[in-house]
Amino acid sequence: MKIAELRKLSNEELTTKITEAKKELLDLRIKKSTGTLEKPSKINELRKGIARALTILKEREINESEENK
Repeated sequence: MKIAELRKLSNEELTTKITEAKKELLDLRIKKSTGTLEKPSKINELRKGIARALTILKEREINESEENK
């Protein structure tokens, strides 16, 4: 998912996306270990997507804490 699309989502939606992506990542790792994974690059795509979403959540948290000062 693109960073611009992620920024449009609310914190709750981002958290949901992260949870879903982590579940999918687990499934892909299991498929990789059993040798049935067709597209290994999907693992890296998911990991980067999770990192992007977590970064956005952290940015929002920092901005909120600075505004409250």
